[in-house]
Amino acid sequence: MTVVLVHGNPETEAIWGPLRTELGRDDVIALSPPGFGSLLPEGFDVTSDGYLEWLALELEHLDGPIDLVGHDWGGGHVIRLAMTRPDLIRSWCTDIIGIFNHDYVWHDAAQSWQSPDGEAAVKSMTDFSDAERAVFFAQLGMGESVAEKVAPWVNDDMGKAILGLYRSAAQPVVGNLGDDLPAASQRPGLCIIATEDAYTGGEELHRRAAERCKAEVAVLDGLGHWWMCEDPTRSADLLNTWFESQD
Repeated sequence: MTVVLVHGNPETEAIWGPLRTELGRDDVIALSPPGFGSLLPEGFDVTSDGYLEWLALELEHLDGPIDLVGHDWGGGHVIRLAMTRPDLIRSWCTDIIGIFNHDYVWHDAAQSWQSPDGEAAVKSMTDFSDAERAVFFAQLGMGESVAEKVAPWVNDDMGKAILGLYRSAAQPVVGNLGDDLPAASQRPGLCIIATEDAYTGGEELHRRAAERCKAEVAVLDGLGHWWMCEDPTRSADLLNTWFESQD
């Protein structure tokens, strides 16, 4: 078995560090979407479709069965893969399924990146020093040690990736993608709801979307967007229980 972790924005695989320790497994692989903690190849398609194609190609080269876990936009790629390439995975898990509703409203930062002034919004983030970004990310919920590893990767490549990805999924696109959620029911799914996550639509939208693809729901009460950093022990217990239930 292989556990595959996929992170989102503005992140690197460092966000999984504390969780991986608590999982206590030797079969875990973290994939970094191009531009997010890894180099952005010239000509890479920085859209939701492009990242879906990237993830499918990565999984095709891994030994299975694969239990796929995604956070933030990584969770968005996971959902799209579950809808379109269920043959590549045994199970899937996401914490962002609430965005796949027609009445989901993108958070303020996303709307600024999707706007005609998105380049300026991204530049205001990349112009900070690494130390300033680390303090900011730590305060948001990553924690100091993780934030210090993520901060140096917030660069021009990540800026290009942010703009392309978020603009490609502005409403009504992400809602339209959610119309295909029933297809994700071909593999067992788990939808994590971190009750203090202000970015992904809230519990009602999560439960509504999870029902459409017959996925299980797990609530992490009191945890926010970076639940895996805030309480890696509780998060690891939840995921290990899920993986064991697939055996």
